[in-house]
Amino acid sequence: MDKVFIVEDEPMLRLFYTQILEEYGFEVLGAAKNGDEAISMFEKFPEKPLVIIMDYRMPIKNGIEALQDILKIDKNTKIIITSADTSIKEKVLSLGACSFKEKPFDIDLLVANVQKACISSKSLLAT
Repeated sequence: MDKVFIVEDEPMLRLFYTQILEEYGFEVLGAAKNGDEAISMFEKFPEKPLVIIMDYRMPIKNGIEALQDILKIDKNTKIIITSADTSIKEKVLSLGACSFKEKPFDIDLLVANVQKACISSKSLLAT
């Protein structure tokens, strides 16, 4: 089962993402409410998630800061950044995010992106 980690400050969205991803057969390892908590949780996972779905605007540490710190820990982690702020799209992609999803987005598109990122991540692990 492909492992996913959710980083989102809105409790309802964390729950929604978890329910949807589990329905599609993903294992959600956890959900963090800000970038600082995400980094701490990520470091402690005995088995790292293949994909992280991360919001941009969060308290304490935003998605860009968390993206950079997580990729320092594991450069192969696939991170999908979500935000209504499209002005950050090019920046997050240049920093190593594998995808950017503008909120609101179609859930089928998100699931397809998670599936694609898992396949890409597994092919990196196999080499």
